Amino acid sequence: MDVPLWLALLVVGFLGIKLVRPPWWLVAVLLLGGYLVADSVLGPAVAAVVK
Repeated sequence: MDVPLWLALLVVGFLGIKLVRPPWWLVAVLLLGGYLVADSVLGPAVAAVVK
C-alpha cells in the first residue's frame, strides 16, 4: 500500500501529540526534519536502514 508522505507525517504527528504530549515545537521540528530528510539524498539510505 502506498501512503503519501504528507499523510503519514500527519498521522504520526497527531498520534504523537495525543499519546506522548510533547511540546508543540518539538513535534514541528521532528516532522519538518523528517520531511526534509526523506526528500533529500539521505532518503534512500534511511529507507534501507528502516527496512
